[in-house]
Amino acid sequence: MDKIIYLDNAATTRMSKEAVDAMLPFLAEHYGNASSIYSLGTESKKAMTEVRETIARSIGAAPQEIYFTGGGSEADNWALVATAEAYADKGKHIITSKIEHHAVLHTCEYLQKRGFEITYVGVDENGILKLDELKKAIRPDTILISVMFANNEIGTIQPIKEIGEIAKERGILFHTDAVQAYCHVPINVDEYHIDMLSASAHKINGPKGIGFLYIRKGIKIRSFIHGGQQERGRRAGTENIPGIAGFGAAVDKAVASMEERMARETELRDYLIRRISEEIPYCRLNGDRAKRLPNNVNFSFRFIEGESLLIMLDMKGICASSGSACTSGSLDPSHVMLAIGLPHEIAHGSLRLTLSEENTREELDYAVDSIKEIVAKLRKMSPLYEDFVKKSK
Repeated sequence: MDKIIYLDNAATTRMSKEAVDAMLPFLAEHYGNASSIYSLGTESKKAMTEVRETIARSIGAAPQEIYFTGGGSEADNWALVATAEAYADKGKHIITSKIEHHAVLHTCEYLQKRGFEITYVGVDENGILKLDELKKAIRPDTILISVMFANNEIGTIQPIKEIGEIAKERGILFHTDAVQAYCHVPINVDEYHIDMLSASAHKINGPKGIGFLYIRKGIKIRSFIHGGQQERGRRAGTENIPGIAGFGAAVDKAVASMEERMARETELRDYLIRRISEEIPYCRLNGDRAKRLPNNVNFSFRFIEGESLLIMLDMKGICASSGSACTSGSLDPSHVMLAIGLPHEIAHGSLRLTLSEENTREELDYAVDSIKEIVAKLRKMSPLYEDFVKKSK
């Protein structure tokens, strides 16, 4: 197959034509600063207001509860750091999970160095948060629970409604990193008792460098970026109007197509899982089989290194990612794989394939055939596999 087969949509997505078209006028024609009072600036402000309303509707929030950010990582940092600062008088204990994105985990490490205590709740073998452990972790000085809506590596969707109910009953703020889940599955902040929610445009065919933080009305967290009075005094900096416009168009399209897209991606996902499970021996599906994002497939293959698999897939025109952090220069396996109980040698052989509505069954067939061929080739070079085969005979 000559064309590129893109199966890394959890990393980023191709921008939709609708998003690009929405951005173009604000890159050249309507270039005014939204804080200006003249008409050129009010065009920008009007566009921003409309997108704020669009995003609010998508999660059942009010427009004044949506604050634009530079992306999901900034939104996560803001939610944790500003909450810690604002509620420090009440307590200095925060609860999160062991499989959070590093935007949350590294922020928690930052807060630990500043006197806050962090409890990292475990997950089961499918990556689902242990609710009993969460309940036991709550203390009188607990001020925040932060648990991601769905995991970026293994796709497991967390019991967010139950977590939200626990937090609400105990009078604790609840933040969820919904970067992977937003507009991929339905989310309603009131139904799930969510107080803060982070999301990013480039995961839903929007532009990079723009996201939002939902902050429920009445929560008194402070500014994270200081300077001007943008975002009602809570987030300084000239607004990224082209990015916001593109975000709004991406949300419009994603919400309108969500039901159909979920069905199509789930069908492709299950087809991919079935072929890999049946045709490649000594592999393991990571993440919950049913409670997972519609577009996420993650397997661990014994006796191979994920990095080698990725390189060889790239040579065949297939873009994917590994559950192993060795692809980013670290020799340590993914913290998510270790948290679900995989030993190091199996965690290192992980592969994440994340789909979009543009993928076809033909592409998936080519990908599976390629994975089969590469895994077999890598295992032939593995002394561990050779020993395993000898012992099995």
